[in-house]
Amino acid sequence: MNTMMKIWNVENDVGNQKSYPQIVDAAAHLRKNETVAFPTETVYGLGANATSDEAVEKIFLAKGRPSDNPLIVHIANKQQLTELVEEIPDKAHLLMDAYWPGPLTLIFKNKPGVFSKRVTAGLDSVGIRMPDHPVALSLIEESGLPIAAPSANRSGRPSPTTAHHVIEDLEGKIAGVVDGGETGVGVESTVVDCTSDIPVVLRPGGVTREQLEEVVGRVDVDPSLKEGKGAPKSPGMKYTHYAPDAPVYLVEGTRENIQKLVDARKREGLRVGVLTTEESASLYEAEVILTAGSRSDLLSVAHHLYDTLRAFNQYDLDIIYSEVFPEEGVGLAVMNRLQKAAGHRILRP
Repeated sequence: MNTMMKIWNVENDVGNQKSYPQIVDAAAHLRKNETVAFPTETVYGLGANATSDEAVEKIFLAKGRPSDNPLIVHIANKQQLTELVEEIPDKAHLLMDAYWPGPLTLIFKNKPGVFSKRVTAGLDSVGIRMPDHPVALSLIEESGLPIAAPSANRSGRPSPTTAHHVIEDLEGKIAGVVDGGETGVGVESTVVDCTSDIPVVLRPGGVTREQLEEVVGRVDVDPSLKEGKGAPKSPGMKYTHYAPDAPVYLVEGTRENIQKLVDARKREGLRVGVLTTEESASLYEAEVILTAGSRSDLLSVAHHLYDTLRAFNQYDLDIIYSEVFPEEGVGLAVMNRLQKAAGHRILRP
């Protein structure tokens, strides 16, 4: 598939979508079962009509996405839910009241026959969220559709946080992109399974486990997150994601541990990169040293992580070593993404 790609430039503050012909035109493309990328508060999503096999198939073709990887459905208001899912558990109501719109995807039992089977990957459940971004909400509302939207990147690549990233990965493969500027959170939404008595985090993200537990009490984390084995119940559970061109290794221990590895690879004639933070950048000696925010502010690391992973591709590296982070708060999401980028390659002293 090779198509001319439209770019709709839209201000972040969309007060009245009818006054934005760009939104109206992009929504018309969605109704024609075309694929349209758009900004959310997390990353850019690649949207298509979630009820159409034809439309959803175009997402998989554009991304090169594995067919057993389900898609998240985006809606513009809570009222849409009753048409899409069998029931809304009490704890889901509490979480929606607290974090919708926002970076939280909830797993429900889906109504049979509503969604394309490509959306659910053959499961009887579906992940749904309401993004906290005026452009996304206006586009979804104007389309009148539930919109399936994984991240708007080639499968396996770092997720896009700007329209430029989308164009870099998908030019000629999708109908267009709504350019609403840089996204906010920087990592995808938290995915929580609400179909059992105790909610389970299937993918950590912008809403932390601690924040969830403040609302509904105990919340478990799916143990398969670390192994990435079995049929994925949520996007991001199984496959290597977010990877730059050079292989990434996570290194536990001290900065000295990383520097020893760097020195050893340099003696072998390899070009080495280091992913670190502002506090530590000056302490390393390597061909390329890139920072993803501040260690004292893991939200900044989450925000800059994908952009930093993409930036390594400019330097023709042979290997990348990355520091690790505490798996608390948003650090759980940061480490989940780094583990995916590294294909779970972790070096321990």
